Amino acid sequence: MLVIGLTGGVGCGKSAVADLFTEQGISIIDTDLIARQLTSAGEPSLAVIANTFGTDFLLPDGELNRSRLRHLIFSTPEAKKKLEAILHPMIRDEVRRRLALAQSPYVIVAVPLLLENGTYREMVQRVLVVDCSETQQVERVIARNGLNKAEVRAIMAHQLAPQERLRQADDVVDNHGSRSALRSQVEHLHQRYIKLAAAQGC
Repeated sequence: MLVIGLTGGVGCGKSAVADLFTEQGISIIDTDLIARQLTSAGEPSLAVIANTFGTDFLLPDGELNRSRLRHLIFSTPEAKKKLEAILHPMIRDEVRRRLALAQSPYVIVAVPLLLENGTYREMVQRVLVVDCSETQQVERVIARNGLNKAEVRAIMAHQLAPQERLRQADDVVDNHGSRSALRSQVEHLHQRYIKLAAAQGC
């Protein structure tokens, strides 16, 4: 099966691109969504996180205090490594399970840090990067998540520079402009991927 790795800097519009591929009938495996599901109240991984970082990282309703944990991992590299050691094996297993079940002509695996940590690189045949300006990244994340500019910049500091991300891309979606322009690019890529999947006998 042809597997496309979808990535890009925070706020570049990976979710918008994934939604447009969904409209084309393509299966999307979103590692961020899997991570959220794995850290919902009652999930075994949440107990491991609480044991590792403390029960004060849980909200009164048993849900994860995501903003507090986000602040910790972006300010403390050791904490980030501990969290990754807990979640990454579980996420990888779930990605493999969903890949095995996928029925669309090709599959897209959305991984924010696909190029940074290489964990999923062996699972994908092509890398699709969503790109926009750094100013747009900051503005979009502030509007979406309510973070301040310094918090957004801290997240961006843990990601590849845009030029390096583009250098490693097989395909690029330019998300500087309108929704219609974005849709046109996705439709063009969809046709390309259909042909590539057919050529591979997928």
